[in-house]
Amino acid sequence: MKQIKAEILCVGTEILLGDIVNTNAAYLAKELAALGIEVYHQSVVGDNPGRLAQSLQLAFDRADMVLMTGGLGPTYDDLTKETVADYFGEKMQMDETSRQRILAYFERRGLQATPNNLKQAEMPEHAVIFQNDAGTAPGLAVEKDGKTAILMPGPPYEMKTMFERYIRPWLQEKTDHVLVSHTLHLHGIGESAVEYQLRDMMLQYTNPTIAPYAKQGEVQLRITASAPDVTAADALIDPVIKELSAMLEPYVYGVDIGNQESALINILREKHAKIATAESCTGGLLSKRLTDVSGASEVFEFGVCTYANAFKAKILGVSEADLERVGAVSPEVAEQMAKGVRRVGNAQIGIGITGIAGPGGGTPEKPVGLIYIAVDSENHSEVYRYLPGHQGLSRDALRTAAT
Repeated sequence: MKQIKAEILCVGTEILLGDIVNTNAAYLAKELAALGIEVYHQSVVGDNPGRLAQSLQLAFDRADMVLMTGGLGPTYDDLTKETVADYFGEKMQMDETSRQRILAYFERRGLQATPNNLKQAEMPEHAVIFQNDAGTAPGLAVEKDGKTAILMPGPPYEMKTMFERYIRPWLQEKTDHVLVSHTLHLHGIGESAVEYQLRDMMLQYTNPTIAPYAKQGEVQLRITASAPDVTAADALIDPVIKELSAMLEPYVYGVDIGNQESALINILREKHAKIATAESCTGGLLSKRLTDVSGASEVFEFGVCTYANAFKAKILGVSEADLERVGAVSPEVAEQMAKGVRRVGNAQIGIGITGIAGPGGGTPEKPVGLIYIAVDSENHSEVYRYLPGHQGLSRDALRTAAT
């Protein structure tokens, strides 16, 4: 089996300074894994020719292929191509096809290309050139002595468009297998408990492999297989997913489902049921997460944020006596919020959330982080008490955990 070791090297001082988030590396790592290309290192270097040359040399000392983003622009400090050309002993020359495309790009916009714009058409003499359908800077690849450098523009939209249209097909010809992953989503069990139950199985399986990942509010099990094609990989993965699903059945909420809100929307659609939400401490975050899912309007029509007690009573019908007697942060009020919003929203399921998100407002009896979550339907009503096991969670973290 032909195996390629690759490294991702992103160029740009703005990344080092934190002015932009380096989403390019995450995207490329995932795409390369799907192609069966192993990535062991990712690096970022600023727009400095000396440090860029050092980073390129280090990358090629430990990898066969280096994928680079950034530094292909028209300014004086965009030197990625020149640095790669020096590494491979290549001369720079004008690529006429790229030059004409850049001229046409500016002409369509009624602008005049300046000489530094045309710098983007200068290429190492033996480069394979990938056109840029979303910008001006072409991409390229240089191969020599078993080493390959692939250069792509830095703006994510330009990079992704180029990779999907031209670079991925080019890379597919260089590998004879794929890596395929499927994700089992678990809720209500921690990563350590999952690892404890599956330790022997995880050590036993080498193809496919099983790896747990802790995410916000859930644990994911990623099952990954190497095979000549996707069909063969899926044939290896499917029995393992069935075995894991049987072992962890109380906690499994989906396979490749994306996230909890997507899973919930899918279940509600299947049941032709609508959900309504009443929130206090979460400030509308639950309804926001639900409506992040495309098509949520089929099952979600009404959500309300009743921060003040007066509106809990006026809109949701929460008992003013209970608000006075036990307070807004109580199982009684959470339950009445869920019942009230289900009634007002004419929904099959109502959710009520009330709590203390902090950092102030806590008492010894009701500490910061205490949250009550009520679920109400025609056949079932239940209130959950949530209090994180560790103190010091931020306000945002507590609200997210509650939803």
